[in-house]
Amino acid sequence: MRAGEKGSHKPPQAELPRSLAGIDVFACVDAASRQAIERRCAWRRWAAGEQIIDRETLSNDVYFVVSGRVRVVDYSDTGHREVIFDEIGPGGYFGELAAIDGEPRSANILAAEETVTASLTADAFVDMLFHYREAGLAFMRRLSEIVRQSTARIMDLSTLAAQNRIYAELLRQAKTGGGRPPNTAVIHPVPVHSDIAARVSTTRETVARVLSDLAHRGLLHREHDSLVILDLQRLTDLTQRHRD
Repeated sequence: MRAGEKGSHKPPQAELPRSLAGIDVFACVDAASRQAIERRCAWRRWAAGEQIIDRETLSNDVYFVVSGRVRVVDYSDTGHREVIFDEIGPGGYFGELAAIDGEPRSANILAAEETVTASLTADAFVDMLFHYREAGLAFMRRLSEIVRQSTARIMDLSTLAAQNRIYAELLRQAKTGGGRPPNTAVIHPVPVHSDIAARVSTTRETVARVLSDLAHRGLLHREHDSLVILDLQRLTDLTQRHRD
């Protein structure tokens, strides 16, 4: 800065990435067609914690996660209890149900970290599904996956005690391989107790107690910023125990 100048200039915000190449539903669409779709999109960067979709609103745009991560949540009537339905990272998308049936939004969507999205109007999204057969099939497979996951979640909530649901959530998040010993897995980063509680409909205190018990039994330990499951088979057996 030259002498006599006052203040400072903020660095310009990084240019938004404007490519749908990494979005699952467009994997089978040729580059030229994908670029045509990109030109129809609205692009936006969201700060961590910012609300993207408000439940019960009548908006019906479909959003594609270009970078970052979003969380699908709902709250109890009092607002004191949060339920986490899903987290969607790069390549995923959300808002498609309202685009298909025209009903109000069924959940709140929050940016879990700084996130970039591209969005299409409902009409443009539906046109794309009919015009590109492979994209339509990919979309239907994704809906089938959601139904299966929801069925499994309902079964867990109906037939498993709280501690078993916590075991099941740990197994869902665990990643094997990567040079780790057989029958072990890692969860990275260490999951937040309140997040696990919101996913399996229990309390943060219950999660803390169950994780502490697993550590004392030699099934779990913390390794830097990761949580390591030391015996996958035993934890799987514990998850299934006491199922109705």
